[in-house]
Amino acid sequence: MPPANNSSPPSSSSPGLDARRIAADIVGGVLHRRRPLDELLDADGLDALAARDRALVRSIVTTVLRRLGTLRRLLLSQLERGLPHEAPQVEPILLIGSAQILFLDVPDHAAVDLSVRLAQADRYASRYSKLINAVLRRLARDGKGRLATLDTAALDTPDWLMRRWVAHYGDDTAHAIAAAHTHEPSLDLTARSDAEAWATTLGGRVLPTGTVRLRASGPVPQLPGYDDGAWWVQDAAAALPAKLLGEVAGRTIADLCAAPGGKTAQLAAAGARVTAVDRSQPRLRRLRENLARLKLDAEIVQADAAQWQVGPFDAVLVDAPCSSTGTVRRHPDIPWLKSEADLGKLAALQARLLDRAATLVKPGGTLIYCTCSLEAEEGENQIAALLERNADLRRKPIAAHEIADQAQFITSEGDLRTLPCHWPDTDPRMSGLDGFYAARLVRIETA
Repeated sequence: MPPANNSSPPSSSSPGLDARRIAADIVGGVLHRRRPLDELLDADGLDALAARDRALVRSIVTTVLRRLGTLRRLLLSQLERGLPHEAPQVEPILLIGSAQILFLDVPDHAAVDLSVRLAQADRYASRYSKLINAVLRRLARDGKGRLATLDTAALDTPDWLMRRWVAHYGDDTAHAIAAAHTHEPSLDLTARSDAEAWATTLGGRVLPTGTVRLRASGPVPQLPGYDDGAWWVQDAAAALPAKLLGEVAGRTIADLCAAPGGKTAQLAAAGARVTAVDRSQPRLRRLRENLARLKLDAEIVQADAAQWQVGPFDAVLVDAPCSSTGTVRRHPDIPWLKSEADLGKLAALQARLLDRAATLVKPGGTLIYCTCSLEAEEGENQIAALLERNADLRRKPIAAHEIADQAQFITSEGDLRTLPCHWPDTDPRMSGLDGFYAARLVRIETA
């Protein structure tokens, strides 16, 4: 296969072409080279763009990934011979062009013309520039009408995920989850104090659970209160597990797999004596920077939490590595980078972390386990298996009043389970929250 990017530097006389070139390269990086979107968005090429064009790149790329199944269905229906294998950049060019035509506020002629120019600048894709022009013009003419005939929620979710969600949550909820993933999420913040005042200052609202929610807009570090450490970014669902520990002032708490540190910050701000453990030095560097900005203290340890042997602690919180299928709203590349085969390896790691965490809890102490996954193997099944093999642990069911009377978040077993389709709103950008699972266990005191 030829190199992924064979484009000549685009002419500065074509406004917007640089943004489209970078967007196509990022889409190709995710789909063809299986690189995480966040890593690609941090690439140097974006720094040279104006803020407006950087926002356009992000919008195009995330729209392609949110609508990938639908876009591929519409494009392939017009390609009798399928996509050319010898010109890998043809698919990203078609995808970004069709996303602009069907889902973004971009003039059709601009989307078509700039896509053709991208193809002409690529050594391998140039021979397909007329085909790209014809396909995108047809989509501009009748694509939106064809959208109405498709089950887009199912198309935009890989079969393996939709099948699992239908089996676990039912068809209606599975489709609601998938539909929630098509919208850009809000920006959620945890304020150290006076959430109502910060919601007013930032033009947002306070959710029932205390999170401040904003329509995502502009660079986060430029928002009032950032430099002063008045708040930190944390999805409303991710803020719930630490709340399950109740009053933590003066208690010793181990936060395992702690980086980037949202839960560590919650606990430290509430007066806990926190030991934050993570194996990744770069992620711990980010945690230190966050705590420094927030003017909060915690003991920071670089270690493999599955083997760490310190304690015991009054409480242990384990936010385990997982498939992250509950965070697709924020990370639309996840469904296309993960596979069902990943779940077995992750579940084995989660079990090891839980077994180690159980040994770190004092008799009478609390263990909180959570993941940002919608998959039962990484949530409900893990806790059921742990209770089977550890007679010293008991589930302590969560009561609705502990999470602002949000009874819809509590399972029949008394665990926490949030879904991306919870909290609907007339403005999709202000609806939903990440899919999270959390269970609270207590280590019994033996005579």
